[in-house]
Amino acid sequence: MGARRLPGMAALLTAGAVALSGCGTQATQRPQASPVITAAVPVATQTAPAGGRSAPAGGRSVPAAETVTAPRKTLKLGAKGEAVTWLQKRLTELGYRPGRADGRYGGTTLAAVWAFQKVNGIRPTSTIAKRTWEALETPKAPKVLVKNGSPTRAEVNLTKQIMVMYIDGQARLITHISSGSGVPYCETTVWQGKEQRFCGSARTPTGNYKTTWRKSGWHKSYLGELYNPIFFNGGIAFHGALSVPLYPASHGCVRMPMNVAEVLPGMLGKGVPVHVRGAFKRP
Repeated sequence: MGARRLPGMAALLTAGAVALSGCGTQATQRPQASPVITAAVPVATQTAPAGGRSAPAGGRSVPAAETVTAPRKTLKLGAKGEAVTWLQKRLTELGYRPGRADGRYGGTTLAAVWAFQKVNGIRPTSTIAKRTWEALETPKAPKVLVKNGSPTRAEVNLTKQIMVMYIDGQARLITHISSGSGVPYCETTVWQGKEQRFCGSARTPTGNYKTTWRKSGWHKSYLGELYNPIFFNGGIAFHGALSVPLYPASHGCVRMPMNVAEVLPGMLGKGVPVHVRGAFKRP
């Protein structure tokens, strides 16, 4: 959350007081109808594409139908060309969201790379080298957090800072996130026409929840602005943000890349189970 500005590389990588939990405004109005947004890219299915492995609800990978050979060309942020296009298409096949396969390695693709590396036990980095190429040839499925859970559900892994959206038992979307920082805060802002002071713990609580209300577009809360928020625990929501660093940085909400926040409302309906597990350990 915060001011509406495009992030630089650092952002990419990186009256009495009112007690709060979360980063949004709880619904005091009639819930809005869910917007229908068609996903811009195909999603992983049970039949593994091009030698990859999809992620069924049980967490077992599907054997490769044919051998996949990655370009194995070292790529750094800002790279262009066929190897980047291959990377983007491969990530899309596996359920990640790198943006358009335009052959340009920018911030949107970087966030998908981070998610893929975290699922595959690779320390997140912007450089695509041997270990990441090897994992793209024989990828792992995300760890299932809730065995025998609802076939359609969202799982938030705070330890790895990823979210997995399951639909009909399949991992249809896997994304990098940034959850609550855990750092207590007190902020003064003008809210509902008067200056108020808000304090909270900046935590994303673990537990089992369900999606409730949502807002299409930018939603102004007492702690900043949220893009396409989908609330699931009081004032805590999934939402798009211009800064989604590699560490927990929010007031409690689950930040995600803007392109993911564009398609999620069309996949995640009202009353869908949301399971939050784990704890982030700072290096």
